Amino acid sequence: MTIAQTSAPVGTPIANGTTALERFGKIERPDLSYTPEVAEATAPIYEKVKHIIPAIEWPALAPTIHAINQLKKQRNAVILAHNYMTPDIFHGVADIVGDSLQLAIEATRTDADVIVQCGVHFMAETSKILSPEKTVLIPDMRAGCSLAESITGADVRALRERNPGVPIITYVNTSADVKAECDICCTSSNALQVVESFGVDKVFLIPDKYLAANVGNKTDVEVLIWDGACEVHERFTAEELRDYRKIEPGVKIIAHPECPPEVVAEADFAGSTAHMIDWVKTRQPEKVMMITECSMADNVASETPDVDFIRPCNLCPHMKRITLDKILESLLEMKEEVVVDPAIAERARVAVERMINLKI
Repeated sequence: MTIAQTSAPVGTPIANGTTALERFGKIERPDLSYTPEVAEATAPIYEKVKHIIPAIEWPALAPTIHAINQLKKQRNAVILAHNYMTPDIFHGVADIVGDSLQLAIEATRTDADVIVQCGVHFMAETSKILSPEKTVLIPDMRAGCSLAESITGADVRALRERNPGVPIITYVNTSADVKAECDICCTSSNALQVVESFGVDKVFLIPDKYLAANVGNKTDVEVLIWDGACEVHERFTAEELRDYRKIEPGVKIIAHPECPPEVVAEADFAGSTAHMIDWVKTRQPEKVMMITECSMADNVASETPDVDFIRPCNLCPHMKRITLDKILESLLEMKEEVVVDPAIAERARVAVERMINLKI
């Protein structure tokens, strides 16, 4: 997987000819021993995750968690963690959690100088687009996305040339270059409303073919697709869900709309990550299966201990590149810095803000 060259290799001068480390200064490497002080400081965190992280593992995690939380204060940094991050990150060091757009929007409301994006590359770009004055870091530059990599800005320009006058809506799970070429962005939770907001007979909804198909099933608008997909969600099948119902009678199945339409049809509920989490917390089902990246089930399970989670564990290999150790290094060495060409960022920001201004 290749990442669009809108990010800087370690040590590359960016702002005023300086690197991020030169701008923010060096910090002494912390001691990572599991001392009584660390145990006491991280005890409230462990209380949140004790249902999903064995006690025997905590002494290995706690020192790094404690060091990261101290470094955040020294760097005036905020850590954004996507719902697919592992529980040690999600509950241990994150300041803001949620889906990709929610994270970027919330980051604009902080007075932090530094954003550490615990997610994949397009999320870090979106944070930079909405907070251009902040330094944005991603702990591993290789954390890409099969969906975002399925389309380029050049592809969108070609679509527009072949389909003059047809609005092009892009899912937020795309690069800044793609956002810059589109009319408006959408999320999985508001895609239907965005599609219908144009008041036209036909639109493109790119790049996720399954999200587009699922939206198309709910509207009279003709929704044209691009052949992109999330490698995690497209692996689920309706047959698999039917088999789980036989094995686990009474289980409630909730699915993400990036799944194939036949999977969504088999589910009891389909919605964005935020909607899925809210559904579980509100309904408190006896048994539930979340048809999405499986770390999200771990994170929700820690907050809903009375719910039995049946886990069909499809992991995102790109999300899992982000680890506690890499977050620590990111804050110590101020790497890897994500930058977006100002001309691209300005146009991409227009597409994002158009969606936000719809207030849907």
